[in-house]
Amino acid sequence: MITVTGAGGQLGRRVVNGLLDAGVPADQVVAVVRSPEKAADLAERGVQVRQADYSDPAALNRALEGADRLLLISGSELGSRIEQHGNVLQAAKDNGARLVVYTSAPKADHTPLPLGPEHSATEQMIADSGIPAVVLRNNWYFENYDQQIAQAAQTGELVGSSGDGRIAAATRDDFADATVAVLTADQPTPGVVELGGDQAWTLSDLATAVAAETGRDVTYRNLSPEEHARALVAAGVPEDAAPFVVALDQAIGQGALDTGSRALSELTGRPTTTLPEYVHTVLSR
Repeated sequence: MITVTGAGGQLGRRVVNGLLDAGVPADQVVAVVRSPEKAADLAERGVQVRQADYSDPAALNRALEGADRLLLISGSELGSRIEQHGNVLQAAKDNGARLVVYTSAPKADHTPLPLGPEHSATEQMIADSGIPAVVLRNNWYFENYDQQIAQAAQTGELVGSSGDGRIAAATRDDFADATVAVLTADQPTPGVVELGGDQAWTLSDLATAVAAETGRDVTYRNLSPEEHARALVAAGVPEDAAPFVVALDQAIGQGALDTGSRALSELTGRPTTTLPEYVHTVLSR
């Protein structure tokens, strides 16, 4: 039985559908979701949909019954992830899971990213659990930049504070396909895998790609952290959230997302989505 937590989210849903498309029998796939009614499409495909919240140990224990291979998709609640992930891991251990696959962060054990400590702590909990595990350190999603791509196309300017920091982004589809490959492997190799796009790029490169797609001049303006925070608030980002976004850009500038790994395309057996391809996709919608 392959069990996917967070299966109602954008990555989890792609993984579940990818498992079915790869030939895994629907009755051997469990989708763990907060709101079963939002996973009706998965149920229609024959998937077992079970309700559980990461903060509810009892529900998790029921939802993970029969789990052989478990995909633990990282929770989205900053500050709560360690406890929540611990609940999932305990339920996995109680139900005799034989493999845990976890979606972690790039360079989680030595990263300046502000979300790194929770991922690093989860990786340690997985190691302490004794369950064989594959830790997939997913780089940034291309989808994180949809709004900036659209704005740059409209205004001719892209702003940030990451300098020449390189970003090895890939699409959710890319990451989902790699995850399916691990979950369906005859004998998954335990360990930590850095996953990212084949070619890392900078925000200046992103501006160039938008310019090439639109046929207009587009420039990247690198701001100081203070200027970036003010620009974010002016653009509608909540004032208490702006420092977190700035901290992410500062970490990128320090190389947090430049992993130099091609493991993603090696797992999927195809090149990852390129920057020009993704910009074209966004601006063609």
